[in-house]
Amino acid sequence: MSLVGHAAQKRWLALYVLCLGELMIVLDTTIVNVALPSIRTDLVFSETSLVWVVNAYMLTYGGFLLFGGRLGDLYGRRRTFLYGLVLFTLSSLACGMSYSQGFLIAARAVQGLGGAVVSAVALSLLMNLFTEAGERAKAMGIYGFVCAGGGSIGVLLGGLLTGTLSWHWIFLVNVPLGIAVAATVLALLPRDRTQRSGQKLDAAGAITVTASLMLAVYGVVNGNEAGWSSTQTLGLLGLAAVLFAAFLVIEARVAAPLMPLRLFRLRNVATANAVAVLWAAAMFAWFFISALYMQLVLGYGAMQVGLAFLPSNLIMAACSLGASAKLVMRFGIRLPLVAGLALAALGLALFAFAPVDGSFVAHVLPGMILLGLGCGVALNPVLLAAMSDVVPNESGLASGVVNTSFMMGGALGLAVLASIAAARTEGLAGMAVATRGALASGYHVAFAVGAAFAALAAVLSAALRSTQPAITTEAFG
Repeated sequence: MSLVGHAAQKRWLALYVLCLGELMIVLDTTIVNVALPSIRTDLVFSETSLVWVVNAYMLTYGGFLLFGGRLGDLYGRRRTFLYGLVLFTLSSLACGMSYSQGFLIAARAVQGLGGAVVSAVALSLLMNLFTEAGERAKAMGIYGFVCAGGGSIGVLLGGLLTGTLSWHWIFLVNVPLGIAVAATVLALLPRDRTQRSGQKLDAAGAITVTASLMLAVYGVVNGNEAGWSSTQTLGLLGLAAVLFAAFLVIEARVAAPLMPLRLFRLRNVATANAVAVLWAAAMFAWFFISALYMQLVLGYGAMQVGLAFLPSNLIMAACSLGASAKLVMRFGIRLPLVAGLALAALGLALFAFAPVDGSFVAHVLPGMILLGLGCGVALNPVLLAAMSDVVPNESGLASGVVNTSFMMGGALGLAVLASIAAARTEGLAGMAVATRGALASGYHVAFAVGAAFAALAAVLSAALRSTQPAITTEAFG
């Protein structure tokens, strides 16, 4: 084989390894949802505190995405990727060995930090490996399909491991994968060139925004127990607001900000990020609450829940890979995004009417199909909208900002909707309503509020300037 052919083969092998590394991170956003009832029973979580098993991961993941990307720029992407992967793998081991609530939540937070670094750097490594337009388009298509399809693998694997072994194995499975990916990266990816740009890390920005969001979520999650007008709840939310204001001041003054505020003067960027926050609030809550509904109300086992999510995740992956890009080329950004979010809102609304004795075909599958279609159609347009107004050399930064909006919206939305569901359930339980009926009623309210979030996101999407960027065909193959 010629040197050119060998180099090309090595590049594609490196791509598959990067995709496997990213798949590990994507899996951990969905695999845990199927195991939540088992974790709740084993570690004696309350319904509201159980949210932290998901949110501890999402908060550090979202809070450090941009920070992780800056680390790669300053200290070398290969080195940073490996450090992030090691941190993610070790914290996965800690999660799998957890036998207390506090230890599991702390390990999940560290796992989110490692995942943020890996995700932030993986795409940069891919872009550097594939510089020719045709090869880059193909590589991006493969990478995007892995990201979109990871959800369906996560729910199936979560159900299989939880049902046949225990919930501990949804985390322990990352350990051999992490070791294999790290060893292959060392063999395939070229060493970093020494590159210090002279810019400083925006550590203050990362710390203030992450602390602000964690305090806000903690205040919301514990609002039912402590009281919404209590000193604790108001104090936490007030401190969160002060820290967020400090973050905005830091970002306005620092030379190399984590989240440049000037981006939000651009209409499509500002609108797309607002849509991302609302959409993620609805979608993360759907994953979390529908898994609880199927297990605690309908009596499904872990594997049955995994299979129940399969139609929506497969439809989502298929649409995001092909149909969504074609719709954008035909109709622009605005119409597919509005239509996709409207379908998602309708799917959530159907879940809001699912009865205590519901069946899969009549009461679960229709909502799953609509949510899969809606999310799959809307994914590419919202990302393109977030990048359509920025100059090419800032598209990666804009992508990082909208990903951060997704994760933060998901964390805060999940906290709010889980608290709403718990408050409704506790109120009905106090009136001697049967447990399953009280749970179902709480979930109905949360689904209805989630549907309202998705509908509001669809309305906001109508304010976008509808564009048909030339990058669409290249970016999505």
